[in-house]
Amino acid sequence: MPSSAVLELRRSLLDWYHQFGRDLPWRRNRDPYAIWISEIMLQQTQVKTVIPYYERWLTLFPAIATLATAEQQQVLKAWQGLGYYARARNLHRAAKVIVEQHGATFPQDLAAVLNLPGIGRTTAGGILSAAFNQAVAILDGNVKRVLTRLAAIEVPPSKASKQLWELSENLLDPEQPRDFNQALMDLGATLCTPQNPACLICPWSTHCRAYQFNLQSELPMFETRAPIPHKLIGVAVIWNDEGQILIDRRRQEGLLGGLWEFPGGKVEPGETVEACIQREIQEELGIEVTVGDRLITVDHAYTHFRVTLNVHHCRHVSGAPQPIECDEVRWVTLAEIDQFPFPKANVQIIEALRQASNV
Repeated sequence: MPSSAVLELRRSLLDWYHQFGRDLPWRRNRDPYAIWISEIMLQQTQVKTVIPYYERWLTLFPAIATLATAEQQQVLKAWQGLGYYARARNLHRAAKVIVEQHGATFPQDLAAVLNLPGIGRTTAGGILSAAFNQAVAILDGNVKRVLTRLAAIEVPPSKASKQLWELSENLLDPEQPRDFNQALMDLGATLCTPQNPACLICPWSTHCRAYQFNLQSELPMFETRAPIPHKLIGVAVIWNDEGQILIDRRRQEGLLGGLWEFPGGKVEPGETVEACIQREIQEELGIEVTVGDRLITVDHAYTHFRVTLNVHHCRHVSGAPQPIECDEVRWVTLAEIDQFPFPKANVQIIEALRQASNV
C-alpha cells in the first residue's frame, strides 16, 4: 500500500475517532492493571456485559497485589456469569507472577508481557498501546474484519494471519498508537460490523477494496464448521436428612475448572436419565441415591458443543461422598450456596430450587 494511502488512512481514522470514539470506563485512565483487566474481559464478551463486571472487579481487587493474594474461589465468584473461566484463572496466576517477578508493577516490555499466563499477541498490544502509548499492533476479531475488508482478502482470516498482522503493523500510527488501536477496534465494533456494515459513513470507504467491489457482505469468508455436538446430561440435586444439598468442585484443568456444580454426567445411548444419575453419582462420588422428581431442564451452549441438563431431585441413601472425579465435595444449605462460584447453567438450577422452596 502506498505511503500516501497509509498516511491518509491514519489521519481519517483518527479524525473519526476523536469525533465518534466510544467513551468506555477503561479509556479514562492509564492504569495498566485496569486496562489489562478490561482486555481480558472483552475477549469473547460484549462491552455492555463487561462494564458492570469490570467496575465490580476493580472494587474487589483494586490492585495487582490484591488480586494476587485473593483466594481462587473469590476470583471465580467475581467472574461468575462471564464465561470462559480460564480467563479468570489466568488473571489470578498472572497477578502472582507480576508480584513475584516484577514487584507488583505491570511490565512494559513486550516479551515479559507475552510470558504472562493468558496474554497473547493481541492482548499484549492492546495493553501496551493503551497504557503506555507503545507502538504495538493488535489483531482482535473486530480488527480482522476491518482489515480483511480493507484489503479484500478472499480467504478466511485464519488462513491470512500473517498478511493481517503485517497490515495492522504497517497501518499503526507510530505517533498515536494508543488512539489508533482504540479507533481501529471502534471502527469494527460500530461501523464495520459483521452484518450490514455502515459503509456510507465509514472513514475508510474510499480506500476499502471490499466496498469498491461490493464484497463487504461476503467478507470476511468463513470456513465451514462441523455440526455442534449436543450432549444430554443427567444432573442430581442430592438432599440429605438435614436439608443440605451436595455440591462438588471441578478439577482445575479443563472446562469450568475450579467452579462448583451439581454432580452428574453424560447420558449413555439407551440409558434413562434416572439410570444415568444413579450410575454417575456412584462413579463420581461413591454414594447411593434414589432419583426423584424432575426439577428443571436447562439448555446451554458452549463454544464447541451444546448441553441439555436434565435435573432431578435425589435423596442420599448411603455412603460418605468422596471426591473421586472432582477436587472437593461439600454439603451446603440453599441459604449458603451463593458463597460458591457456579457456571451459568448451574445458576439456573439454583434459581429453580429457590422458586421451588420459596427461599
